Amino acid sequence: MSRFRFGNAPCSWGTLEFEDAKGGQIGYAQMLDELAATGYTGTELGDWGYMPSDPATLGVELGKRSLVMLGAFVPVALRDRNAHAPGIANAVKTAKLLAAVAAEPRPYLVLADNNGTEAERTRNAGRVTPAMGLSASEWKVFASGANEVARAVFDQTGLRTVFHHHCAGFVETADEIATFLDLTDPKVTGLVFDTGHYCFGANDTDVVAALNRFAGRVWYIHLKDCEPSVAARSRGGQWDYFTSLRHGVFCELGKGCVDFAGVLRWLAARGYDGYALVEQDVLPGMGAPRESARRNREYLRSLEMRIA
Repeated sequence: MSRFRFGNAPCSWGTLEFEDAKGGQIGYAQMLDELAATGYTGTELGDWGYMPSDPATLGVELGKRSLVMLGAFVPVALRDRNAHAPGIANAVKTAKLLAAVAAEPRPYLVLADNNGTEAERTRNAGRVTPAMGLSASEWKVFASGANEVARAVFDQTGLRTVFHHHCAGFVETADEIATFLDLTDPKVTGLVFDTGHYCFGANDTDVVAALNRFAGRVWYIHLKDCEPSVAARSRGGQWDYFTSLRHGVFCELGKGCVDFAGVLRWLAARGYDGYALVEQDVLPGMGAPRESARRNREYLRSLEMRIA
């Protein structure tokens, strides 16, 4: 029996939160059918309204496929103090749905910056400089908002919050991740470490060293690969984030630069017993999501055999 549990996400079937990345979406029922058929046992919610928002209906859809709900991605423009209150309301609404269908392990509220909305960060994703970052006062507002979201979610639902560092947002580089963690409450706010966003955003392929650096706050993991030649073309051509996505900067697992064997060994050595969620941003015209999901799962099985 595998020591690891793997899920996959709606973004692997083309359901991304960005308007610029939306196309002909695959319906949630087909997505869940294909996800289960290709060997995954957990999923995330996707955009609000993509899957049923009625708990009973959502529970039935998950149950008939023997799937566990692992979390939901909620973006909030945390630099803007005026965005905090509506962000908290949206996060709590989403967390209540997660809690209503929760199984084992309990799902996370996956908090993120409102990525892709700030022009300079979107234009320079994968090559941001410190001068493009938040000021000390902006960091205080940003971190305060994250703490407020996480505390409200925990107080009203009992669920914990993990923050998603992400390209085209204000927490992208290794030092920005470190600053965010230094300024937030470790009792209520953890980190979902995303291997692909780290490689592209931090311009650093040593994901195991990064996991060691942030080990005390890594509560959840996203497995995403990064195609180094596309990342290099993005930096050289000064592409924006969405252009990089359309060119496949986040490729199938094993076809990029992420050391997934090292990641799985790191998780095993620390007794990690949660899910690892596969993400591959598949946009219309980039291939068949089901086949990519199948190949990604087969690749992970091959790593499991080697590690075992």
